[in-house]
Amino acid sequence: MDIINILPDSVANQIAAGEVVDRPAGAVKELLENAMDAGATQIDLVVKDAGRTLIQVIDNGSGMSDSDARLCFERHATSKIQRADDLFAIHTMGFRGEALASIAAIAQVELRTRLHDSELGTTVVIEGSHIVSQAPTVCPRGTSVAVKNLFYNVPARRNFLKRDSVEMSHIEEVFRRITLIHYDIAFTLSHNGRVIYDLKAGSMLQRIAGLYGAAYKERLYAVEEETDMVKIRGFVSRPEYSRRTRGEQYLFVNGRFIKHPALSAAVERAYNDLLPERTYPSYFIGLQVDPSRIDVNIHPTKTEVKFVDEHALFAILRSSVKRALGQFSLATELSFDTPEEFNIGPAPKDYVPRQPKISFNPDYNPFRASGAQTRIKLEEAEGNKTVECRNELVDSPEREDPTRPTAASNTCLQVQNRYIVTAISSGIAIIDQQRAHERVLYDRLIQRGSQALKQCQTLLFPVNCTFTAADAELMEELLPELKSYGFDISALSRTTFVVSATPASLKDSELQSFFEQLLSDYKGSTMQKYSSRSQGLCLSLARQMAVKSGTVLEQEEMHQLVADLFACPMAEMSPTGKRIITIVKPEEIMR
Repeated sequence: MDIINILPDSVANQIAAGEVVDRPAGAVKELLENAMDAGATQIDLVVKDAGRTLIQVIDNGSGMSDSDARLCFERHATSKIQRADDLFAIHTMGFRGEALASIAAIAQVELRTRLHDSELGTTVVIEGSHIVSQAPTVCPRGTSVAVKNLFYNVPARRNFLKRDSVEMSHIEEVFRRITLIHYDIAFTLSHNGRVIYDLKAGSMLQRIAGLYGAAYKERLYAVEEETDMVKIRGFVSRPEYSRRTRGEQYLFVNGRFIKHPALSAAVERAYNDLLPERTYPSYFIGLQVDPSRIDVNIHPTKTEVKFVDEHALFAILRSSVKRALGQFSLATELSFDTPEEFNIGPAPKDYVPRQPKISFNPDYNPFRASGAQTRIKLEEAEGNKTVECRNELVDSPEREDPTRPTAASNTCLQVQNRYIVTAISSGIAIIDQQRAHERVLYDRLIQRGSQALKQCQTLLFPVNCTFTAADAELMEELLPELKSYGFDISALSRTTFVVSATPASLKDSELQSFFEQLLSDYKGSTMQKYSSRSQGLCLSLARQMAVKSGTVLEQEEMHQLVADLFACPMAEMSPTGKRIITIVKPEEIMR
């Protein structure tokens, strides 16, 4: 009996949609790429409920005829290639012909399109791969694709979507990946009626400033290189503006965002010995390579590519970034324009300079006080004579009896500025100081909430922290919790926040990186495994405020940390599940 059947097109399209459109951001990527392939110079992206309710892309591209408007929803229907050899000369963003077919299989889609030389356009309505209607209509030149109720017929996939803030952050990340390299096209992004980005066509530097703020213009060095193999254009961040996360690292090949570990490593190796530990540079680099020398047909998302000359590209990219860092770092630090306030005129003709003199009090003694006296021998610089003088020492406390047991008699030892070694009843305990402090802070925050951070400081000069539009929305969500933990934060503009007070353990210079890492944890998986957002926030606060490895601790600080750690109910493991304490037993010491 035959058991092999040919799947219906609707089922095959739903299976393909699992690779092409795994979340709303996937649909956004495919629709924006189609609009760019149509030659659009203005593209508008409209999103509602983070893409659950509506994703609409409107462009002023070439448009489609009546038959093309219907045919574009068929699987493997494309205008980009015609034969297999065309795969080795890809100049467009899409070429598989799977995007619209996959989207139409899992959503309700309305397509409006009109050719530039036509008076009427066409409207096509399709639901779950089935054509509902097609009729002529009056519409602007170009194409508008509205994707409504994504995953309406795949409830399991819809249930796996994250909260709106997370899904919207993915959409904005896709939007940035596309708009950064296609800076000659104007883009807008609106979410729930609010315009998030309004980007005009211009240069790459202007596009970076439009996405990340005007302050980025001062943080970047230009990278330019042209060889027979590759043409490199882009920007890298100055070493002092390194970040704790890899979020702002964008690599493009022939206008396409890619993920390539080898080329990313080439950029980072150019920063050898220039970055603080555990920080990463930001970069926005575009490469132009002969399409026949690369293969983009590896994965449906087209973010993975293979190069014929990978090793040569690695060396060229690394050297070009290193040359930019060396060239511009010197040029920006040295200024040959003398400020006017220091431009002192010539001295008068009869002016005779006088030798400067230092006045001091020879009888001054900073140690003069009541208490014990001592004799100190000093040698005069000129006569080499020995002079005896009596100095009064500051009152010193009585020496403690070394035989009397005290809390400080158990000395702690710091090893590699990372581990605390102390004796316990069962042997020797080796404690990771950073993980130990994370556990102490986390337990305090969970048990006592904002009361655990009683020591809060008002900043003498408020600090402005600037974020991307996506991160700014997340900051607004976190403001109530942050204020309850001792932060005084208010919004100055759409993307800038003013910090007026912080917990006492935070430094002003660390606030920007602190919030960036906090938002990175919030967007990533760090907070997802906790039952509530407050728990995840407590974890992130503890991680950011804990004493770091490499910090030198005094004896009192080590004793206090060890005492606080052993008072915790789960002193053995950090909040992230990593071991804090290793105990070396007496028999191991004897061996």
